[in-house]
Amino acid sequence: MSYPARVQVIEVGPRDGLQNEPAPVPIAARVALIEALAEAGLTRIEAGSFVSPRWVPQMADTAEVLARLRPRPEVGYSVLVPNLQGLERALASGVREVAVFAAASESFSRRNVNGSIAETLDRFAPVLEAARANDLRVRGYVSCVLGCPYEGDVAPAAVARVAASLHAMGCHEIALGDTIGTGTPRAARRLVERVAADVPLQAIALHFHDTYGQALANILACLELGVSAVDAAVAGLGGCPYAPGAAGNVATEDVVYMLRGMGIATGIDLDALAAAGRSIASQLGREPASKVARALAAAPPPTP
Repeated sequence: MSYPARVQVIEVGPRDGLQNEPAPVPIAARVALIEALAEAGLTRIEAGSFVSPRWVPQMADTAEVLARLRPRPEVGYSVLVPNLQGLERALASGVREVAVFAAASESFSRRNVNGSIAETLDRFAPVLEAARANDLRVRGYVSCVLGCPYEGDVAPAAVARVAASLHAMGCHEIALGDTIGTGTPRAARRLVERVAADVPLQAIALHFHDTYGQALANILACLELGVSAVDAAVAGLGGCPYAPGAAGNVATEDVVYMLRGMGIATGIDLDALAAAGRSIASQLGREPASKVARALAAAPPPTP
């Protein structure tokens, strides 16, 4: 069995995590979180989104957050954009990567973006064209890849169609999102095998939520296939406003601990990462959801 020698961990907590908080997190706290993550060794951080503040008020101050970040040539900050207006704001902010999002479930697509899958992809065509014209990298998210809160199971072939469409439109990377966290390892493996028939394996990333405690097992099953990019959120931040009951993203601390124990490089300082998680969790008035963060706080283990 062969695993990648190195895995790139993409930190999504400052966007996908904090956007689900009941109230906006202060700008200073968002900036401090992102800076702490960069100091810990994260080189790809999703810093916010330019979605309408009417729909996602928690991300309303993304432009100011980006303006306050210290320039770091080794760190890439990205933002989520839903349309050309969002892309224009991203360009003005100076980021070099944006993300667009579609769903593999028709019902979820209509509830989330008020349009069918086909309509959503059509809306993104001019966004991708404008991004290419401005030399921006574009990441594509596909939601509900292992289950939908309205339709139940989602066929891998349906996921592959959306993923392949986004890749053909110019997305350099496709993040497969288990939005409600119902996937299990065999299903996750089958999904990646099917998507990889239409999208290069090196362009596939994993974005698994941990609602049923399966995220690490699902990631491991996909690493066995050679996937080497994993999304995670520090302290297990997150959820989904359109998927009632969905828990947060898999915790970055837990992913890094697992990879470190397997001898897979990430370039991330686990202790500094856990400190960043404890800090934002304290700001939010709760304990980190990460089991590793809690264990480290109680009794740090010896370095393996």
